[in-house]
Formats: sequence, C-alpha cells, structure tokens
Amino acid sequence: MQLPQYEVGKTTIGQLVDLVAEQFGDSKALEYHNLGITYNYREFRDKCNDVAKGFMALGAERGEHIAIWANNVPEWVYTQFGTGKMGAVLVTVNTSYRSFELEYLMKQSDSTTLLLIGGVRDADEYIKVVYDVCPELKDSEPGKLKSEKLPKLKNVIFIGEEKHPGMYNWNDILEMGKNVSDAELQARQDSMTPDDAINMQYTSGTTGFPKGVMLTHTNLIGNAKSLGGCMQLSSKDTMCIPVPFFHCFGCVLGTLTCVVSASAMAPVEAFKPDAVLETIQASKCTTLHGVPTMFIAELEEMKGKKYDTSHLRTGIMAGSPCPIEVMKQVVSDMGASEMCITYGQTEASPGITMTRTSDSLERRVSTVGRALPEVEVKIVDPLTGEETPRGVQGELCTRGYHVMKGYYKNPEATAEAIDNDSWLHTGDLAIMDEEGYCKITGRIKDMIIRGGENIYPREIEEFLYTHTKIKDVQVVGIPSRKYGEEVAAFIQLKPGESADQEEMKAFCKDKIAFHKIPEFFLFVDEYPTTASGKIQKYKLRDLATQELDREDEANIETA
Repeated sequence: MQLPQYEVGKTTIGQLVDLVAEQFGDSKALEYHNLGITYNYREFRDKCNDVAKGFMALGAERGEHIAIWANNVPEWVYTQFGTGKMGAVLVTVNTSYRSFELEYLMKQSDSTTLLLIGGVRDADEYIKVVYDVCPELKDSEPGKLKSEKLPKLKNVIFIGEEKHPGMYNWNDILEMGKNVSDAELQARQDSMTPDDAINMQYTSGTTGFPKGVMLTHTNLIGNAKSLGGCMQLSSKDTMCIPVPFFHCFGCVLGTLTCVVSASAMAPVEAFKPDAVLETIQASKCTTLHGVPTMFIAELEEMKGKKYDTSHLRTGIMAGSPCPIEVMKQVVSDMGASEMCITYGQTEASPGITMTRTSDSLERRVSTVGRALPEVEVKIVDPLTGEETPRGVQGELCTRGYHVMKGYYKNPEATAEAIDNDSWLHTGDLAIMDEEGYCKITGRIKDMIIRGGENIYPREIEEFLYTHTKIKDVQVVGIPSRKYGEEVAAFIQLKPGESADQEEMKAFCKDKIAFHKIPEFFLFVDEYPTTASGKIQKYKLRDLATQELDREDEANIETA
C-alpha cells in the first residue's frame, strides 16, 4: 500500500499539502458530487495556494487568528489548508453559536478576521448576528472595521458572491491574492515550524465557558497519520465526511486524515441521512464517519429506500458510546465490516485510543480500542493519582505528541488539565484490560452517587439497549433528599413502539442491581446535543429536575 512520505514532527501542514501533490498529484483529493466539484491533489494544492495568498494580501501575519463560521462548504476546506500554508491560526466556530457565544469566542480568541456563510437554517441568520454584534460593520469600508465589542476584528469575509456592507466576499480575497507572488508564499510557508499552533478549537462547552484548545502542526499531522493507519487508508480510498468541520471529528479525523493518506474527501455540507447515502453511492465511498445518532438515522433511511453502499469498508464511529446493535447493523446492512471506534477529546488532537480494522466485532462494540501508535495511556485513581491495576476503574490519562499546546490565554486551566509529567487528564472514567483495550465507563462528573453507591450511567445504558423497543437511551442522576441522587433514564423508542415506566422497571427487575434501576423513565423524541452531535447530559439533568419537580432538592444538594 503506497502512502505519502513525510516525517511527523518535521513537517508543517503546508509542506504536507505540497508533498502529497508531488507524490499523488493525479489522485482525487476533493469531490462534492452535488456541486460538480472535483479536484485532484495537484489542483487542490493550487486552490489552497490561491486562498493562502488572499489571506496574505489581507495583511494576515503568521500566528494571527482567522475564524471561520460555516458548515461543510468547499471554502472551509480551502481555508483550512490555506491558513496551514501561510501560517495563520484557524479558529473554528461552532455552527450553532449565536450572538452571545460568537462575541465571547471572537473576543477571547483575539481573531482579526471572520469568514462566514449566510447561515445554516436561515439564509441570512449569521449575517444578522454579525451586524448585531458589530453594528459598526454596516458603515465600515471592508477591512477597516472598528468594533467597540471586538476591537481586534478588522476583516469580515462573506463566503459567496453576494456583497454585504462592510464585508469582503470570497472572490475579493482571491483577486487580492493575485498580488502575492509564489516566492512570497513559499517564504512564509518556510518560516513556520511544526511546533507552531495552527488550529484553535473551542471545547464544546457542555460545562462552563468554552476554552480555546491550541493545536500544532505536529499534534494534528501525527494524530491524522495514526488514525489513517488504523483504518489502513490509502489513495484508493474515498471518505464521506458528514460530521462538522468545526469539530476535530470533521477537520482532523476527516479532511486531514484524508490528506495524510492521499485519500479523497467527499464532504456532506449539512447532515441529512439521504444526502450522506447519496454521497456514498455517487462517490463510491469506502469510508464513512459519524456519531451513533447519524448512523441510526442512516440505517432508518435505508429501510425506506435502496442505496448502493457496497464500496464501504471502514470509517470511524465516535463522539458518544456506540450501541452494540447499531454497530452490528452498520456491518451487516451498510457493509462497513471494518468500522472502527475512536475515543479522544479536542485537547488530544483528538484521538487517544482506537480499534483496528482487524479487531473482532466484539472488541469494536465493547471497547474504544487501544492506544494509538506513539501515544501513552494509563488509568489512575482519581483521588490518589496512582496507576490502577488492569481491570480496575480510574481516570484515563494520556501523554505524547498529540497533547495540546495548551488553552489560549488560560494557563490555570492548562495546568489543571496537564500535570507536571505532561499527562493530560481527560476527566473520563475507564477500565483497561490486560491487552491494553479500554472501556469508557463514564465521566467523573457523570458518576451518580445514590446512597453512597457509585453508579455508572454507561453500564445501565448498555443494559437498556438490549430492550427490543429502545432505539437510544441516556441515563443521568437527579437530586434526591433521601439518597443524594437518583437514577433517571431518557428513552427514545423505535418508530411505532410504545412503552411506559412500569414496563421498563419490570424489564430491569432481577437483571440489574436494585439501586441501579432507574427511578424515573422519561420518553423523548430527541436529545439536546452540541452541533458536533455530543449529547448534553447536563441539559437532560436540568430537564428531569424540572419535570420531576426536584428544584428544591437540587438547591439543598448544592447548598
């Protein structure tokens, strides 16, 4: 299997794009079949060069922060690798953000430039938000914004051909870039080092204010290479990428993993199960990424309409625990017999552990795999910090090339996350077996303590998944005067099914310990999620606390 030749730790993203273009110039790099866009790696490099020159013409310097607020449009990919070539740090903006969150991120990140589309749900929702945050923009000349709320922000670029007051459009940037020579771009690219931060992603904010995670060329290239190796990707593969680019899942496990492997990218602009399956069929995708809820939706879509997924071989299911039945269906119905599970977090670029294509189905549904190449993983007692014996639960910690440079302008949080021996503390509870395979058993903060008994939601969720009527389940702890906390389960039923609390309790009786049986079952159609698909359990906790009238008890518990 022929792969691009480069050395992790001695290569920048700009150099990587050039190397792949030289070695695999005729191989397909990017395809949006619905937009009629197809580039080979030579053409893709040229496109990224044009965008890099445009940013240089704007006056963007090495290390300057450029933010992008868009879904998976082609310009996102060009911007990712264009900034990688000219040295600006790409700041990714969650597509679900609104004015308060955008203002916070732009201010905290010190971004000087913002690229945006019109919107995702409405054609001009993002534009309205930007004018709300920066009312001065409407009366500004493009490139000369003076914002009271965002004093660092100078340039706003609309991704498209439309003209909006105070903004450049995409073509303006490309036209400006024609004034920058190849030699100037090359000199800029050569000035970078692999240890430079090149990407900044804000943690999903499931608790507290998001923090800006600074990731370097080495962090990202090393992680992408490891991930591609575990999937055995090569120039013969085409990856369908429906997960959002603003998240590591999209722009590291997705686009960058393709580039380091000389594979083709086949992105989906916005997740819809039919759009994903049409892309798989049209581009003959061999690889598919997604969170479990995406795969569940795709499998449902396949029941009503026939799609050709016969080329699918592998991919990554991540973001939240994978129900066993879902993995079995992905293998049997979609044909992805080598589907992998990856575990990680943004602070680790993001991959930490992963199953391999050769692992058994049992391994792939019951564990999150073993450490990636060149990555260390250990399980420690959260109280003592001592490493636990194999098979004993503790906090998963990791060390290696993949650990972030730190949180931007937040040394206290950085010191809290990374200890003096360079171990990143994930906050996740896990068990490691004798062969190094890990099971994630919950978040330290998700652990439910009922009357002194430690209860791990993941264990109850796995049991409830075995009920034939249940499509998905999330278990949380809610306040209780008597026990401190009690267990509540949020259930999504399969289409056409009905059930009640009594049936669910009867199903649990004598099969799991009494104290683990949920006191409450709440039936819902959907879960609150971040834009990257992670279920926000704290919102479920809040919802259950309100619906079950436990506010007073919550106040007692936290007083």
